[in-house]
Amino acid sequence: MYENREQIWGYRENEPMGGYDPYSSSKGAAEIAIASWRRSFFQPGAYEKHGKSIASVRAGNVIGGGDWALDRIIPDCIKALEAGKPIEIRSPKAIRPWQHVLEPLSGYMLLAQKMWNEPVKYCEGWNFGPKAESITNVWDVASMVIENYGSGELKDLSAPDALHEAKLLMLDISKAKFQLGWEPRMNILQCIALTVDWYKKYKVENVYQLCVEHLERYLKQ
Repeated sequence: MYENREQIWGYRENEPMGGYDPYSSSKGAAEIAIASWRRSFFQPGAYEKHGKSIASVRAGNVIGGGDWALDRIIPDCIKALEAGKPIEIRSPKAIRPWQHVLEPLSGYMLLAQKMWNEPVKYCEGWNFGPKAESITNVWDVASMVIENYGSGELKDLSAPDALHEAKLLMLDISKAKFQLGWEPRMNILQCIALTVDWYKKYKVENVYQLCVEHLERYLKQ
């Protein structure tokens, strides 16, 4: 949702919204709309009058078991592996802030709790991203999936005339760390291992219990 400048440091919550493509721009537009709604009708300073506390949350590239969405790296990897086909990678060098879905969810819930207790203090935008060492490229992520799955191969489909795709995206999570006391629990290796474990077991185990098991493992990190 941030105006991508391919910068080597993470984007902070006060940086400009935007995006090169319609998908990215739509996220930026949503953030602008939320901020304008808050300023126009639900100013924190007038909370006693309207009784509304509004914040927005921004995550990195979320992965985790149960994701079957189109054109996403982990589902594409699993579909190829289950079909016995090579994993096709169109942007192998693209760098993303990968994080397991339980990471931002823990941040969202912590923020909601703090907003309930102090509804005026946290009415802002918040980044919930991964640890710095979890910011890596698509090829390495797919390679880690293969390693944890126990089979598979990669196929580089990058092309010079492909549609534009951001090469470098990172989030600065300093605000959540210092103002909320939130930090990600897992590194990239743990995120991939937990994610692939779900896909290796979902056909033979009770999916609900599998998710509960993963939640318990996450909370012990």
